[in-house]
Amino acid sequence: MTKKRNRRKQTVSFDDRLQQAASDARQAAVNLPQGHERDGMLQRARQAEMARRINGWLASPGQPMPK
Repeated sequence: MTKKRNRRKQTVSFDDRLQQAASDARQAAVNLPQGHERDGMLQRARQAEMARRINGWLASPGQPMPK
């Protein structure tokens, strides 16, 4: 018997989800004391922002590769 894959239609665009993830991580970092956990949340926010930029670059036709 094969297992059915969980398929879900996204109602929010990928760009918006990345922006929301970055915003949520930054807000969570504000409420944490300085330390490894806060640094991890800030890193997660930076990664989501970078993924958003890369996604925008990949989605735009004819754009030169960033240096």
